[in-house]
Amino acid sequence: MTKEEQYQSVLPQIKSLISGETDLIANMANMVAVLHETFGFWWTGFYRVVPNTNDPVQPGELVLGPFQGPIACTRIPYNKGVCGTAWAKQSTVVVPDVHLFPGHIACSSLSKSEIVVPFFKDGQVFAVLDIDSAELNTFDEIDQKYLELLADSL
Repeated sequence: MTKEEQYQSVLPQIKSLISGETDLIANMANMVAVLHETFGFWWTGFYRVVPNTNDPVQPGELVLGPFQGPIACTRIPYNKGVCGTAWAKQSTVVVPDVHLFPGHIACSSLSKSEIVVPFFKDGQVFAVLDIDSAELNTFDEIDQKYLELLADSL
């Protein structure tokens, strides 16, 4: 089965799992579990946007949410690393080799490539889906296309 066929197969499964469930964390957890198990990614998880209520000029930070894989960084500043960059740019970031990404935050030296997809609510990023691979050049336009479609369902 090709990668595209795998995505075409799991998208309806994920949508069915989260349909009718109103708890965001539960939906994130199931989404991550399906992606992680189906594709065998090295790390798959969400970082949630937590606004800075003490300083309206500072946008806040990303805080670790549901994930599958080894331990992870707990907090990521706005516009830092791949996750913070995707949040700041409000667009998907695909990194073929994380060691060449300026400002990459190395939660683990085993991570080699990465894709981060922002999830929006009311026009604002509320979370990012972060997927890491232990191989270089894992992610491409197929991953981006289907993960962005998935972002529209949460």
